Amino acid sequence: MSGGGLSDRTLVWGTATTQLIGWGTLYTPFPLMIAPMEAELGWSRVLLNAAFTCGLLASGLAAVPAGKWLDRHGARGMMSLGAFAAALLLLGWSLVRDPVAYFAVWMLIGVAQAACLWNTAMALVVAEARDTTRTITAITFITGFTGTVFLPLTDALITGLGWRGALQALAALQLVAAVITFLMLRQARRPSPAAVQAAARVPLRDRLRDPAFAGLALCFAAHAFLGTGLAAHLIPLLRERGWPEATVLLLAAAHGPAQVTARALLFVAGQRVTMRTVGRFATTLLPVAMLALAAGPGSLALTILFVGCWAVADGLLTIVRAAGTAEILGREGYGAVTGALSAVAVLPRTGAPLLLALVWEGAGGYGPLPWLLVAVGLVAAAGFVAAARRR
Repeated sequence: MSGGGLSDRTLVWGTATTQLIGWGTLYTPFPLMIAPMEAELGWSRVLLNAAFTCGLLASGLAAVPAGKWLDRHGARGMMSLGAFAAALLLLGWSLVRDPVAYFAVWMLIGVAQAACLWNTAMALVVAEARDTTRTITAITFITGFTGTVFLPLTDALITGLGWRGALQALAALQLVAAVITFLMLRQARRPSPAAVQAAARVPLRDRLRDPAFAGLALCFAAHAFLGTGLAAHLIPLLRERGWPEATVLLLAAAHGPAQVTARALLFVAGQRVTMRTVGRFATTLLPVAMLALAAGPGSLALTILFVGCWAVADGLLTIVRAAGTAEILGREGYGAVTGALSAVAVLPRTGAPLLLALVWEGAGGYGPLPWLLVAVGLVAAAGFVAAARRR
């Protein structure tokens, strides 16, 4: 790499701040915008959600070229451009009156997400950090509060300003994040010619044929399926089992604190544990969690076990996805490799809520659904174990 470089402290605070704002403005507010947009514009919820899904697909498809650009040129230009574009697109979203324009805005938001959000940020950290694992873990402490901050903030903005005014306020916040990104990345190192040549020596198509890549792709795709599927269906599932509403909400809310606890323990452990070890532990918890959910529909103890195991696994795998990929597949061509992993996961991530809804509809309830999740958890564990064998 060439250039002055960023300290780990700068990486933690700069990246965490810009990612918290980026996810908080580009992703978190969407569910809160549906009802007021539907009321004003008269569009169906299917249409509103379809555009959001198109944005997710665009983000996944753009991840590979974005990753290749990172490997050749570094994060400086692309992250800054993506962050500024995101602010403009939020403003554009606030002005839409036509479905075609709405879909176009969301597809461009997806491209902006690929340019400035998690994959790109983690490629920056892997390239710059002295202690990659601790830096990523520290960043996730802060970004874990995205929903805590931006859900009530967005709700208050919609109440006070309407959905259009709320989006304009969020665009202003994203503009602040873009300025922080630009200022931070002025000191970022550019890839050296040797690093660019090293990445180019093994073309991406050859990396895609690596069994370790296939294992990680399987693991992370299964994890993405579980994450979005449970986000959409966990609360209705618990309600169907007859738990009091307060208990349902408490169980759902416990996910965040359990995640933070797991990440805190990993931060303390630091370099004493490898990402292979962390990944094996986390992916073992996935089928255990889903089995507890499936086996104990009337057991509070088993439901609590599910919540704890799922939250810990989910929290750790967010870190393994960034740092573990570098440990197992190497740092050369990291941007393109992680972009390809994201592209593989985009269909499971976007399709899980619909597929699980179809299972619910076909079965007349959530009875068989947790057993499907057990199978998905086993797939994730098997994929990671296969990938971790690579030396």
